[in-house]
Amino acid sequence: MIRHPLILAAALSAAMTLAAHGASAASIPDNIAAAIADSNRPDADKQRDADRKPGETLAFTGVKPGAQIAELLPGGGYFTRLFSKAVGSSGHVYALVPARSPDAPADTPDFAARVKAIAADPNYANVSVVTEPFSQLGVPAPVDLVWTSQNYHDLHNLPGLDVGIFNKMVFDDLKPGGIYLILDHTAESGSGGRDTKTLHRIDPEAVKREVLAAGFVFVGSSNLLAQPADKRTLKVFDPAVRGKTDQFILKFRKPGK
Repeated sequence: MIRHPLILAAALSAAMTLAAHGASAASIPDNIAAAIADSNRPDADKQRDADRKPGETLAFTGVKPGAQIAELLPGGGYFTRLFSKAVGSSGHVYALVPARSPDAPADTPDFAARVKAIAADPNYANVSVVTEPFSQLGVPAPVDLVWTSQNYHDLHNLPGLDVGIFNKMVFDDLKPGGIYLILDHTAESGSGGRDTKTLHRIDPEAVKREVLAAGFVFVGSSNLLAQPADKRTLKVFDPAVRGKTDQFILKFRKPGK
């Protein structure tokens, strides 16, 4: 029985959050449920939980306490905070962001700024930011998981980046048995990489081919974020589909364990 009122409140908060996006507390590991219930998460992140289904998604990924994670292109840090709490003080999250080119225009966004603010927050002390050219991807130590959400398609649009070489670098950065998880906006079947720049979507079958060519084994896919009403013909930022795009989740493993 939970007797301490603060612990009881946290437990109830976690249960209500999970119920809000269709999961029972029993189906979500405790470390992930606690990460979702984290009171330090911004309200804006919590409001997105119903659509992003973080409990089920992280459960499918298999994030465990003590894990070492490399998060590629973390954006505003929605998953960064969740990973931080899910892996706990014995784990670590490396947020990988592209280095800003010295000759970049003055109005070029600083992709590292938001996640650096998270890393500076004592509540997320196990987060560190790695800023480097993506053509030289590397983490300080081999990791258990390399994760990227809604960004893999952008790799096709980075000048000078060879996606095949990039995926091999990811392979090298993982421990044997490590997981490579790719979540992205779905393009029309058979379109390959045609829509990566125009619609910011990619065909999951094209992703599979590219990742398997780097030596990975396909573990499985999830339709947690499927949206049948999305016809996959609009840009993901179009108000008609923004936040409601059809998305795929692909899970790959580095052989050896």
